[in-house]
Amino acid sequence: MDALALRFRPKSLEEMVGQKHLVGSDAALAKLVRQGKMPHAMFFGPPGTGKTTLARIIAKMLDAPFYELDATSLKVEQFRKIFNDHQHALIKPVIFVDEVHRLSKTQQEVLLLPMENHQAIIIGASTENPYFALSSGIRSRSMLFEFYPLEREDLKSLLERVSNTLKCTITEDAREYLIDSSAGDTRAMLNLLEYALHVNSQIDLKLLKSLRPAPLKDGVSSDDTHYQLASALIKSIRGSDVNASLYWLARLIEGAEPPEFIARRLVILASEDIGNANPNALNLANSTLQAVLRIGYPESRIILSQCVIYLACSPKSNRAYDAINKAQAFVQKNPRQDVPIHLKEPQRKGYKYPHAFGGWVEQEYWQGGAEFYFSSKVGFEATLDSWLEKIKSVKK
Repeated sequence: MDALALRFRPKSLEEMVGQKHLVGSDAALAKLVRQGKMPHAMFFGPPGTGKTTLARIIAKMLDAPFYELDATSLKVEQFRKIFNDHQHALIKPVIFVDEVHRLSKTQQEVLLLPMENHQAIIIGASTENPYFALSSGIRSRSMLFEFYPLEREDLKSLLERVSNTLKCTITEDAREYLIDSSAGDTRAMLNLLEYALHVNSQIDLKLLKSLRPAPLKDGVSSDDTHYQLASALIKSIRGSDVNASLYWLARLIEGAEPPEFIARRLVILASEDIGNANPNALNLANSTLQAVLRIGYPESRIILSQCVIYLACSPKSNRAYDAINKAQAFVQKNPRQDVPIHLKEPQRKGYKYPHAFGGWVEQEYWQGGAEFYFSSKVGFEATLDSWLEKIKSVKK
């Protein structure tokens, strides 16, 4: 880490800039830490908003050994060594895993039992919601905490403290540029200031722009987070507005949003909003995700554009989404049904094998009687309807 960002890194919850919903006196997380009841946690949010800093503060408050690991270069043996080294320790270590969404399946499995047995406190961090990539076992054992982009006032107060401590001269327009060009990222602001000070102790706008010609574009600002941009993209595709969809896609790309972040949301949309009205949409979206994982920018923008155009132009149906919601609600509100005896013991209890009857035969598969799926009769869903009606009518 660069010197200024390290020197002015907060050492306590009270020194942290922003994130009052997490570190404020009434925040649930802060109360848990003060009571020594820190849960396994996943931190997510934009860069430079305090994820690593808070993890270090928590370890300090718990007086616990702190291990800072990066999932992109992590080996399973590192986990095992830490667990073995602290096997009989009274105070369990805090293991911080950056880029936690990049943990492999094997790495996640190694964590499950130690998390269950509280052999360590696991804290993961990511610039995107890691729950999309983590196993159900990790999710059930940890809590999710979101970090928000820092407000202008947060950065302004930090810059004031830094400039007073360093006793450097910064013109008013340079101060505004330091804040506004850093996209809510304290590290980015302090790094720009640090390198400007190496050039001249008198900081003006011209000097700053010679080092950072344009504001950072990471898809986030105090008013316009990448989640809002992604939401606008999804809603435009859902509304079949191709040009609006391409505009929001371009905003995300120009904001240097990782292509896999965009592609994952396109995969979800392809099933949730298009579904069986055009089943190939899910195939294309999944192919897009696999492709951009191997191909970075600038070429990924073309792949994303092709997918977005296809999805926006596709017929829409949310009936698969509605159907599973209704089915889950039914399961949650009603007594659990036993599997019919002829399905549990097909050889003994008269199960009728559909293929022996030309593909379909009338028999009972459950006793619920409720209906969850209602076709939209749009696109390929209409074809599915006709196939189902045809096979049943022929047999009848």
